[in-house]
Amino acid sequence: MKMLSTTVALCLSLVAGAALAKDGVTNPVVKERMDLMQTIRKNTAVLGDMAGGKTAFDAAAATEAKTALAAAAAQITAKFEAEEDDPVAEGRPDIWMDFEGFTAKAEALVTAAEAIDVASLDGLKAGMGAIGGSCQSCHEAFRAKK
Repeated sequence: MKMLSTTVALCLSLVAGAALAKDGVTNPVVKERMDLMQTIRKNTAVLGDMAGGKTAFDAAAATEAKTALAAAAAQITAKFEAEEDDPVAEGRPDIWMDFEGFTAKAEALVTAAEAIDVASLDGLKAGMGAIGGSCQSCHEAFRAKK
C-alpha cells in the first residue's frame, strides 16, 4: 500500500505544475499543449485520488476519467509535432531532438491508460503504477525543471 501511495503522489506531483504554468502563455500552440496536459493531470488526479483512498471509489467516475485520460494521451504526439516554444513552456527542445523517444513515451501513457481496469478499486490500484511510471519517464526526459 505504501508503494501505491508513493506512486499516486509522485504521479500527481509530476503533473500538478501544469495548472500553474498556463498563466502568461502567448503561443496558442503551446497553450493547446498545456490545456491537453491539464486534462491529463485532472483525470489522473481523479483516478489517483480514488486509488489512494482520498476519495471514494466510483466505477462510473473512474471509467469517465480513464476514457478522458486515454483520449488526451492519444493526442500528445500530434500536439507536439510542430516545434513551438513559449517563455512559460515546460517542454524541452529534447522533444524534437528525440521525437521518436518522445512518441514512445507518449504511447506508453496511452497503453497504460487504456489498460487500467477501473471496474474495481483493486484493478484501479494495480494500474496506477504504469500510469505514474509513464508520466515520470516522459517528464524526466522531456520536461523542463522549473
